[in-house]
Amino acid sequence: MALLLVTSIVLEISEPQIIAVFIRSVQEGTAQSVLMVTALVFLAVALTRQCTRVFAAYASERVAWTATNKVREDLATHVLGLDLAFHAVHPPGELVERIDGDVNQVAEFFSAMIVQLIGNALLILGILGALTLADWRIGVTFTAITLLGYVLLAKVSVIASGKWEADRDQSGRFFGYVGETIRATEDLKSAHAIEYAMTGFHRHLRAWLPVKFRAETWASLIWVVLTLVFTAGTAVVFGFSGWFAQNGTISLANVYLVVAYATTITVPLEVLREKMQGLQQARASLRRIARLFAVRPTIGEGTRSLPEGPLSVEFDHVRFEYKHDDVPQLTEIQAEPPSRKEVLGDLSFQVPAGTSMGLVGRTGAGKTTIAQLLFRLYEPSGGRVLVDGVDVREARSSSVRTRVGLVTQDVHVFDATLRDNLTFFDDSVPDDKLVEILDTLGIRPWFAGLTAGLDTPLSPRSMSAGEAQVLALARVFVKDPGLVILDEPSSKLDLFTESMLQRAFDVLLAGRTVIVIAHRLDTIRRTDTTIVLDDGAVVESGSTAELLDDPGSRLAELFRIGEVSRR
Repeated sequence: MALLLVTSIVLEISEPQIIAVFIRSVQEGTAQSVLMVTALVFLAVALTRQCTRVFAAYASERVAWTATNKVREDLATHVLGLDLAFHAVHPPGELVERIDGDVNQVAEFFSAMIVQLIGNALLILGILGALTLADWRIGVTFTAITLLGYVLLAKVSVIASGKWEADRDQSGRFFGYVGETIRATEDLKSAHAIEYAMTGFHRHLRAWLPVKFRAETWASLIWVVLTLVFTAGTAVVFGFSGWFAQNGTISLANVYLVVAYATTITVPLEVLREKMQGLQQARASLRRIARLFAVRPTIGEGTRSLPEGPLSVEFDHVRFEYKHDDVPQLTEIQAEPPSRKEVLGDLSFQVPAGTSMGLVGRTGAGKTTIAQLLFRLYEPSGGRVLVDGVDVREARSSSVRTRVGLVTQDVHVFDATLRDNLTFFDDSVPDDKLVEILDTLGIRPWFAGLTAGLDTPLSPRSMSAGEAQVLALARVFVKDPGLVILDEPSSKLDLFTESMLQRAFDVLLAGRTVIVIAHRLDTIRRTDTTIVLDDGAVVESGSTAELLDDPGSRLAELFRIGEVSRR
């Protein structure tokens, strides 16, 4: 690629030289055959230059996009490895804008940088050298003008780079809001809140407009600086050329060279001006990418492995509060973080291995937080979370993900086959095992109704909430964990799907420890023990059957007031 670039530059500088030779040949009365050969050489050089430009651009494009695709992959992997506390503060739309928008900005710049930015910079140096060879006085004059333009350009570019970074930050906030709004479309329509959402949309655009205007203004100053400097410089050089020609100190062929090169240099300068604006945007995007790469997970990697078989659970004086204000910020301007609130306060309980426990309580009592701590999505502010005697902070993340299964209400269904949705795209899981799992869960009739079996394409739009829960339970069985945490769906299910879920749940209870965030009486009855949470503390615990039979228990009270449904 470098050879193609240098060849293209040499050929472009050679074209005026060939015409100058042609002019001298005409003045000297050279034979017409020689003039014809000179013309053919010029044509061949021009065609060859265009071909080398095309091949160099192609090679540059491939190199740039290959490199930036690797950056995009590494950045996506890095973001997926960050803590939930980070994702709670930074919405998906903002992160997508960084992973794709910023990297795409860098890719667009680097795909043209070698051919257009570096190539045109080298072309300018070559033209200045050719002008100096034609007449050193004109060459020195134009070189001084070029250096002046470069100094002014560098000063303006530093300021413009900061303006473009602010523009990219505002862009991320805008797309973050758009992403959140689109995800909430159903709720917005049901609440007749579309107008409110559009008010926020316009508010973000109004905040973005002055930032974008300032960035574009400083980018335009680059063009103004180059135009003024080189227009004045070209006029001076043309004046010198005319004066030297009248005095006979420069030949007509050299006058042509000066005019040709002075005219030619405006083209690479204009390209440089455009690419300098791209450079400022790319520099801003690179700083934003580097800032995101600099964010490190706050949850460290342990060294211990969780044992095989059913796993016991113990919360030993656990305290927890969400510390969103400690999350690294990606931009200088951030919304005020939510105030800290202790979700769990000195919480202690035990779940023996191979037993099941129900978690019951009002919304905000801390049930989901317990599940997240067990799955090590967060770490406790104090106390210990023990799984079979191992502090989860000392356990390897891969071991926790394998030995602990988490089923949430929000089940994500991929636009992929049933096989890929069950295995999370793990080709090492045999089909026989998947079919056996579906049989074990008692959902073979549902599976038999799928026309293409494991190859049936699924999507979030093709599955009901109950079917998605069945899929989530089957996913748990693929890795056969010793501890399962189930956030039972509270939505109303049809009787057939509900019966499938209950049969699957019965199988789930056998031979493993199960913690259920329960919302329905049928599910609670299946657990061995139940604890009732209120404001992050255990207010009642005991045998599930005994608590349900006691009309004065908190569990019975929750059932009466509707916090626990009959179905």
